[in-house]
Amino acid sequence: MKEVGDENVFIAHVRKDEESFKIQTLQEHLTGTSVFSESFASVFGASGWGKQAGLWHDLGKYTTEDFQPYIRNASGMTGESKKPMNKPDHSTAGAIWAKMKLPHCYPPLSYCIVGHHSGLLDWVSGGDANMSRRYQKESCCGEMRKDAPVEVLEELLPLEAPALSDPEKEFHLWIRMLFSCLVDADYLDTEQFMMPDQAERRGKYDSLQELKICFDKYMEELSVNAPSSFINEKRASILSRCREKAKDIPGFFSLTVPTGGGKTLASMAWALDHAVRYKKDRIIVVIPYTSIIVQTAAVLRKIFGEENVVEHHSNLQVDRQDERSASLLATENWDAPIVVTTNVQFFESLYACRSSRCRKLHNICNSIVILDEAQMLPVEFLRPVLDVLQGLQSAFNVSILFTTATLPVFSGRIGTGQDAFNGLKSQVEEITSAHENLFEAFKRVELHWPESTTTFDDLADELTGYECVLCIVNTRKEARELYQRMPKGTLHLSRMMCSAHIMEVIGLIKEKLKNNEPVRVISTQLVEAGVDIDFPVVYRAFAGLDSVIQAAGRCNREGKLNHTGKLGQVFVFNLENTLLRGLMGKGAAALRELLRVSDRTDLFDPAVMARYFMLFYSNCNTFDKADIKGLLYKGFAEMNFMFATAAEKFCLIDDKNSVSILVNYGDGADLIKELKEKGPEFWLLRKLQQYSVSVKKWDFEELARDGKVIEYSGVFILEDPSSYDPQAGLVLDGAWAEELLLIE
Repeated sequence: MKEVGDENVFIAHVRKDEESFKIQTLQEHLTGTSVFSESFASVFGASGWGKQAGLWHDLGKYTTEDFQPYIRNASGMTGESKKPMNKPDHSTAGAIWAKMKLPHCYPPLSYCIVGHHSGLLDWVSGGDANMSRRYQKESCCGEMRKDAPVEVLEELLPLEAPALSDPEKEFHLWIRMLFSCLVDADYLDTEQFMMPDQAERRGKYDSLQELKICFDKYMEELSVNAPSSFINEKRASILSRCREKAKDIPGFFSLTVPTGGGKTLASMAWALDHAVRYKKDRIIVVIPYTSIIVQTAAVLRKIFGEENVVEHHSNLQVDRQDERSASLLATENWDAPIVVTTNVQFFESLYACRSSRCRKLHNICNSIVILDEAQMLPVEFLRPVLDVLQGLQSAFNVSILFTTATLPVFSGRIGTGQDAFNGLKSQVEEITSAHENLFEAFKRVELHWPESTTTFDDLADELTGYECVLCIVNTRKEARELYQRMPKGTLHLSRMMCSAHIMEVIGLIKEKLKNNEPVRVISTQLVEAGVDIDFPVVYRAFAGLDSVIQAAGRCNREGKLNHTGKLGQVFVFNLENTLLRGLMGKGAAALRELLRVSDRTDLFDPAVMARYFMLFYSNCNTFDKADIKGLLYKGFAEMNFMFATAAEKFCLIDDKNSVSILVNYGDGADLIKELKEKGPEFWLLRKLQQYSVSVKKWDFEELARDGKVIEYSGVFILEDPSSYDPQAGLVLDGAWAEELLLIE
């Protein structure tokens, strides 16, 4: 190896060990990155593309007048005091070189090489950060060519045409997958040199074959200990059917099972059997709410062990000592065998542009994706969501399972009018048998429909007549208004409470139900998906049919009342002087139309649910709020993609007009104190996320004017203890924002 101080050594990275400097040569880094990237891209038949991108991604570092002086100065190798230097552009040279050497197929490589640090760029935009401007920086390439080895510049790999069934819709995703391969390869090779101890902690997992053995043993023990009952017999039948259907060739599947049918474990049985049979690499469980993730991940860890299950969501708790743990490292690139994440994390990543967000995408290839509570897929983004799922299945060897009690319609013509679109091209194979008539077999409730409207006072009086009752309303304002009229001891749930508070209350509800203690709960729809609670009586404000059926799933869930010859009671009500707007209003309108033409006794039937969703979609104005079609499909012919703009607009939770506030609830008080003393450290901010409440900007401004909120290092903290009710959450002096979406 050449001496560190030798000016002829082209350096990629410098590591200081005690008093000496260790260097990774540029040649070593390009080779190491290309090996990783080639391996990752081989999973979807793009090994040559992956290797080529790795070989050329850092060509811009071959400059004796630019990058090399910069890295020697920035690392302290020169022995002089570090002089501030602007970091040189080292990514453009490789992109221009790709254009020069591969004129007929350079755009995918150029997009990836230019963006491997800053992110995928738009083809053209208002500023300078776009691909068309980068191609004009030819001087970068000229300087590089003077210093780069000829063997690196002239090494051209065979590049096979991407195997895409619908290139217009899928090519942007193919580029993003190639980008993911390059980014992860670059990170991993750099990490191996700069932080070898950290690199050593990665990738130590059991295989899916080994995890299947653990699962089968767990299920066998569960079966032996399960009491004999009609519902447990049906759950066993569903499980058996899942194992049988796991033999079917990869594609789209659905598991439409009534609430309480054991779909969490049944879907995992299907996934493991299918994965082992078809040599899949991992199982990714995608869930709408973080509260359900915590519950699901806990079950999976009990079965598979802590190290094999990785959670990735905003409320993930991180202690200081866990900052670089193997589990947290796995959230960077999803290399674990089982990943549990949110709809937001999963789908926004698939349309992201930033390197850190895209890094994990290549590990979705050749996997199984379970979309739990599929009815929660965002309607206003349904077209790009279904398009990207179709692309994952047809081009990247992903098997996809929709699980729910209320399956939407995802195939055929969706919607009416100008924004209607064709859904999934592939057939969705239902796992359960229509002959089993599961929804009739699992009948545990009677539905009662409103004959007139009711007031908050009358509703509160009616609810007070029950010792054990759950009432679900449509907005946070309604939850607060009703809760204030209820007797002492009533529990409240809404997103005006921080996540830690919500989880604590849900835990308390479960404990009271388990001990047969009286419990009355007023909640928004946050309990409707995946929260395992079982009330004898449930009230539900009028909304869409999916919401009503999901609410009914919290009633007589375990069928205990059936043993006494009774059914659970679900009462749907209309609150006086309430106006449902947005998607919630459209769902309610679709249900009214369905009730007008349907027999009210068959509303649990999946065929009726399909009719409901077709009515609902016909009321919707848009299924592509982000205009993905205009930003990523129309540019296919000329390879002119608007990656950065699409990433900005594809935002499932519109928080542009919202502000997050940290509240002094529970342990949050001590963590906020630590924040003020030590500053905004990563692990501390991550842990504090479960103690935050999101409010509209106008409500935030009112709190700030009243001196109830302060800012600390860019973080907003609620200073007024009286503004956070320990039972009902944040108090906004009556200024409650109405919910405009189907989910809270």
